[in-house]
Amino acid sequence: VGPTVAEDIKTNSYWAVLGAMAIVFLYLTISFRKWQYSLGAIAAVAHDVIFVLGLYSIMWKWAPFGMEIDQHFIAALLTVIGYSMNDTVIVFDRIRDYLSKDSQKSERELINDAINTTLSRTINTSLVTLLTIIILFFFGGASIKGFAFALIVGITIGTYSSIFVATPVIVDFAKS
Repeated sequence: VGPTVAEDIKTNSYWAVLGAMAIVFLYLTISFRKWQYSLGAIAAVAHDVIFVLGLYSIMWKWAPFGMEIDQHFIAALLTVIGYSMNDTVIVFDRIRDYLSKDSQKSERELINDAINTTLSRTINTSLVTLLTIIILFFFGGASIKGFAFALIVGITIGTYSSIFVATPVIVDFAKS
């Protein structure tokens, strides 16, 4: 692939990512009727992608397996994005349910209660998924180790960001 074609593909990729994020932002704003939810979800996904890319870039020199950025890595990254977005929306849905109830509690307390009720589900789902991917990592072929490593990191960070990145963004920006 020549440099002109590569530059064209890179430019189109940036526009595709920005367009997809704008559509997700719009969809979540319509679904949850508050733009803060969209911002929280986008922040969590950006956190996950940056973390996976950063760790992959740092570890490629020392990893005893291939960690090239190829189509397998892109597939793992897209899987992480989908997993993180799904997990974040589930947490947000529970928050919306709790906020719609009549209660004497403050909004922060209701959000905290909503997170506490989804915490066991989030952790259990992530652990089962991680167990499967860890087995794939250790018993899969050499060509799939980089893919499985990216998924292990992404699922772990995605679970963390659904609770500790996305939700605080809602709380912090709800004030404005």
